[in-house]
Amino acid sequence: MSTPGTVVETEEQQALRAAVAALGKRYGRDYVTRLVRDGGHPTELWADAAKLGYLGVNLPEEYGGGGGGIAELSIVLEELGAAGCPLLMMVVSPAICGTVISRFGTEEQRRQWLPGLADGSLTMAFGITEPDAGSNSHRITTTARRDGDSWVLTGRKVFVSGVDIADATLIVGRTEDARTGRLKPCLFIVPREAEGFARNAIDMELQAAEKQFELVLDEVRLPADALVGEEDAGLLQLFAGLNPERIMTAAFAVGMGRYALERAVSYAKERSVWKDAAIGSHQAIAHPLAQAHIDLELARLMMQKAAHLYDAGDDVGAGEAANMAKYAAAEACVRAVDQSVHTLGGNGLTREYGLASLITASRVARIAPVSREMILNYVSHQTLGLPKSY
Repeated sequence: MSTPGTVVETEEQQALRAAVAALGKRYGRDYVTRLVRDGGHPTELWADAAKLGYLGVNLPEEYGGGGGGIAELSIVLEELGAAGCPLLMMVVSPAICGTVISRFGTEEQRRQWLPGLADGSLTMAFGITEPDAGSNSHRITTTARRDGDSWVLTGRKVFVSGVDIADATLIVGRTEDARTGRLKPCLFIVPREAEGFARNAIDMELQAAEKQFELVLDEVRLPADALVGEEDAGLLQLFAGLNPERIMTAAFAVGMGRYALERAVSYAKERSVWKDAAIGSHQAIAHPLAQAHIDLELARLMMQKAAHLYDAGDDVGAGEAANMAKYAAAEACVRAVDQSVHTLGGNGLTREYGLASLITASRVARIAPVSREMILNYVSHQTLGLPKSY
């Protein structure tokens, strides 16, 4: 298969891709499988990626980062995924939280968090989804009220990744506009051990080293400087984190799809059932794999476009492209995994080949961080100008 990104990426980005691929090869799918079985975390891979500067490649150099952008960070996640060992917390800690703090945080917040997020010594989770809100961020009910020099947060969050290993969680809450009485989204850094901040693990069928949690905020009192950015900034700050999240989800999906496809192609080249011909010589096998490769390549191109627009400061253009990249990558990943498992037949369902668990994992990108239906809503409304149905 062709080398990813050789046409639209710089020499530095291509070199980064090759270096991360080499790191991923040292760990591989067996590493992740063992962690899931033993209930562990990918601490060794996380530490090595941090030591090599990959985790903070998108963060400003003055705070210990690599000075790159989401384009570079998406390369890191994609290549680790293509090696079978993606780091899901990269989507959350450096991409969402690191970006939001870098763009909107105070100088003190940047000094406190960015160097640690860049070198991997600090990790931050991100809490936005709520039990009764789902994909509708306008229905978020976690509220923040002022009490003297403090903020007090009350509410619940679900499907928050990695809270058990995170030093803090960036919580999306809502404050009341004194003039209109309307609730506005705001972002707060909630330390792991804050009083009234409780977490409960969600029993997931999904096999992943990163666990999912429900959070309960029961009158959690925070200092005034826990607020990230301006109280009146609203959706601007929120989408500064959500667009990178969509781009990184696309990288996660493209990487996973590439991993599955590579396993299937290798198998199809060697497996022989009829006469002496490898099954890959049959068009019924070869064509669906070729189509999966095309779909993944197209999804990556949209991901690269979205990352370029975001890094160039075009938040509006990046919003459209990031949503389309996430949609395209999720669909391509699901199809690639399905066809790869099908190519192996019964072997595709065995632990030995390690593809069956991806059937569930590949659907994550279709569902999170926003469903494909909501992305189709976004494109139909924002791009095509069609009227809303809700």
